[in-house]
Amino acid sequence: MPLQAQRRPVESPNGMVASAHALASQIGVDCLRQGGNAVDAAVATGLALSVVYPRAGNLGGGGFLLIRLADGRTTLIDFRETAPAAATRTMFQDAQGNVVADRSTVGYLASGVPGTVAGFALAWEKYGSGKLSWSQLVEPARQLAEKGFVVSPYFAQDLRASRDLLGKNAESTRVYLNGGKLFAAGDRFVQPDLAATLRRLQERGSREFYEGETARLIAEDMQAHGGLVRRDDLKSYRAVERAPLHGSYRGFEVIAPPPPSSGGVALLQILGMIEPYDVAAMGTNSAAKIHLFTEAMRRAFRDRAEYLGDPDFVRVPVAGLLEPKYLKTRMADFDPEKATPSASLPAGSPLSGESHETTHYSVVDAAGNAASCTYTLNGLYGSGVTAAGTGVLLNNEMDDFTAKVGVKNLYGLMQGESNAVAPGKRPLSSMTPTIVLKNHAPFLVTGSPGGPTIITTTLFVVTNVIDHSMSVTQAVDAPRFHHQWQPDVVNYEPFFTSQDTMALLRAKGHVLQPRKLYPNDPDAAARYWGDAESILIDPKTQLRQGANDPRNPESTVAGY
Repeated sequence: MPLQAQRRPVESPNGMVASAHALASQIGVDCLRQGGNAVDAAVATGLALSVVYPRAGNLGGGGFLLIRLADGRTTLIDFRETAPAAATRTMFQDAQGNVVADRSTVGYLASGVPGTVAGFALAWEKYGSGKLSWSQLVEPARQLAEKGFVVSPYFAQDLRASRDLLGKNAESTRVYLNGGKLFAAGDRFVQPDLAATLRRLQERGSREFYEGETARLIAEDMQAHGGLVRRDDLKSYRAVERAPLHGSYRGFEVIAPPPPSSGGVALLQILGMIEPYDVAAMGTNSAAKIHLFTEAMRRAFRDRAEYLGDPDFVRVPVAGLLEPKYLKTRMADFDPEKATPSASLPAGSPLSGESHETTHYSVVDAAGNAASCTYTLNGLYGSGVTAAGTGVLLNNEMDDFTAKVGVKNLYGLMQGESNAVAPGKRPLSSMTPTIVLKNHAPFLVTGSPGGPTIITTTLFVVTNVIDHSMSVTQAVDAPRFHHQWQPDVVNYEPFFTSQDTMALLRAKGHVLQPRKLYPNDPDAAARYWGDAESILIDPKTQLRQGANDPRNPESTVAGY
């Protein structure tokens, strides 16, 4: 593999955490050592990432936590952000109906009501071990915020590269840009306001974020700067449980998130469309495989644009979209020798029946409980706003709604009427936390950040292991490509495939384009994408085998 050929996974016999930062992974494993289960560790890891990985780890955003318990029960905790009560379907358009640049991505108006704290609390209350208190799970993150941690060269570069966005907000300038002096590698990054917020959550419980001093500070800062989130919005926010989607691929069971994530539907659609073909015989980087996967991606993302949205507000025909007969008809016009122009591809007719700067982490405990969590601020450092006095960076998740039908969002996605802005509605997401079972036992826990590429990154990890018998490290390291219907191009990472193979793909009609950065992402390394923190459980030895994604230089697997 091009990144770190043949590197071995981290192995441990008991519990394991794979996350975007070493300190967070270790905190999660410490919870497991203390008798906590995978859910406890997922909560502690997520809280720690809000301190040490502020580009995406958060208290001011939202996401999805997929849980598969050792007794076979599964659930999804949906803590996606919601649109505030004052939101309107045309709030990001001017008087002439044109979408206003940056209105949905930068500043206070871009933020939805945060869900992370409520989601973690619900998960802990219902599915935690009962051996660790809420205060115990918050404490490691609070100490990191209070005592600080050493700024790495990567983090220092990340903050410097984001100074234009963070510099638009006085509080973010003070906290994250060191008052304009910028942090250097080796400095200690201390966050006293965030530590105080975490202390309040410890002492008064999770609802303090939504009804207490923290809520007051957020709402007052919002109102003072033209934001829409009010105290009533925070007070009324609730995380919800949803039944996960269950699909199959070559005898493996695939558990994935339902709407308002589009990830599970799209992943299972693509798997269903490619399963009739002998992918293993095609080879890992052949023109035949790349063509097949691209055509399946194209059709799944076309359906995403047409049908997917918040199921509490619109009818989403999930069963119809995943019906095998429907998927067969979707591929009926597949031509092994010719690309399908996206402009000519109609939406399907199913029967009734998600930032690049997101972060994903995976947890497995000694008892076989598994947790797969993807959460986000949406864009890099969210809206760039830190709520005064809280240390909490706020999301720019309102951009995940359809600002206007026919107009692309931050990630170039075309989205439909089903995802229009409405008060209390959750925006469509691409987040795809996934758990794969083999013989009814956990086999692979995976997921990724990456905006719409989350779906395809997760697809590749799953199919690399199942179809190509790769180790978990090989599956994570392998080069990725992506198609999302519109724009009609195949994006690819370095070392994607040979020039000969690319010539064959162009002859079939594909437009190939190296990865380009989206406008607000300053990270030069983003020509690679995703951060697929993954754990595989060896069915023979039961050893947990973890793979951190080398695309993130600070990601780490920890186990015991």
